[in-house]
Amino acid sequence: MLPNVPASAAPADLVIDYECTPVGTSSIVRHGPVRLTTNLTFATDLMVGDPLNFAWSLNYTGDGSRLQAPGYFGTGGQVHATGNVELRSSWVGILQPRGSSDPEDALRPDDPLGLPPMLNDPGLTNKAGKIRITPKNIELDFTPPDNSVVINDGEDTDNPSDMKIVYSGGWDSVDDRPSSEHHVHNDLHETTTMGASAELKFVGTSVEYIGPHDKDAGPVDIYIDGNKRATVDPSRDANDDPVNDDLDGGHTLWTSPELTYGEHTIKVQSASVKPVWVDAFEVSTATSQTPTGYHSALCKPVATPVSIEVTVRERTSPTDTGTPTGTPTTPTPDPTNPTSNPTGSSPSASQTHAATIAPPPVIVVPRVSGTGTTTATPKTTGPTATKYVRAQVSKIPKGGVDSGEAPDGPQEAPYGLLAGGAMLMMGSAGGGLLLRRRKAAHAGGVN
Repeated sequence: MLPNVPASAAPADLVIDYECTPVGTSSIVRHGPVRLTTNLTFATDLMVGDPLNFAWSLNYTGDGSRLQAPGYFGTGGQVHATGNVELRSSWVGILQPRGSSDPEDALRPDDPLGLPPMLNDPGLTNKAGKIRITPKNIELDFTPPDNSVVINDGEDTDNPSDMKIVYSGGWDSVDDRPSSEHHVHNDLHETTTMGASAELKFVGTSVEYIGPHDKDAGPVDIYIDGNKRATVDPSRDANDDPVNDDLDGGHTLWTSPELTYGEHTIKVQSASVKPVWVDAFEVSTATSQTPTGYHSALCKPVATPVSIEVTVRERTSPTDTGTPTGTPTTPTPDPTNPTSNPTGSSPSASQTHAATIAPPPVIVVPRVSGTGTTTATPKTTGPTATKYVRAQVSKIPKGGVDSGEAPDGPQEAPYGLLAGGAMLMMGSAGGGLLLRRRKAAHAGGVN
């Protein structure tokens, strides 16, 4: 596809290839660039108030490159993606569709990771205009699960997070302790050398130091990321009272404050020549399922991004497409005013507009006068109007025309009927005159 594609009513469907590179020291891009192919779709013809909704799908290409787990993690880790879509012309800004992958099973370093199936971010259009859409970079990150892991000797069977405790300055491994002492895996490390230390690098948000209470234990200095944070005395309990125990294991002797998610180091160091023990460390992660920025990657388009123009038009009022319902009622004319409008008003603009869409029945009102004949002139609303004629008599004679109009075709003049009537009238007049003459003669005695 070429840049600056003109807008069309059909949805835009852009295929864009990306190359992802690592960001930071613990990226999910671990062994060279990772290639992705993506489909970005959105509507290009909108009305004001419609959502400008992006649907952006992500897939791996066929070259075999994959995002990979940056370490050991429990069940629930996820890849998060944030796309960037640039808006220009009538709108200026960036929309950021987002999405997350399905939760992963337990992970080991370099296990392949799933991709978010879809990124979405609807933006509301609030004015008419043109928007030039250009896809930009995609940002990736891995969110570890919220859980904790106990690290003992650093061997793989004891240490599913692959974090190892490094002992320096002279330590002895004390194995096969009785289970009644409650040590992790029934073993621990011991030193009586002042300055001897045990150090752990971890990735998480907090850490605990686990060891025994013992009446003969010496003080221990604790450092986080090279800075001293506390001194604890395992010969005393939480109320600072001396204990009378011998290797009562499994106690949390110190807990760090909440840390920013990422790599940290804890170091415990003997502060005397009295015995000091290290049983284990417990590392916790609490990220609230949000990207941390620690396992990030940045994906850039392989080629110059394509731009698509979106048109946002003013929303018009709904068009009236309804048709009249019910049976039309014939208005009654006013005999004293043949030109009166029986409806009492002229059609409104909306009624005229509706007539051009679906013509209503036309009622023909006859003109009435005292002695003249009636002529019905149909009123039309356009070339498609339908003519309806009202019957002019209340009862139609047998053989008459149903509509009340004169039958079509030529008619013979009624001359015979007129002549017969005239002869009948003349005969009646003659008969009456003869009767009067007879009555007069009788009265005068004339035969």
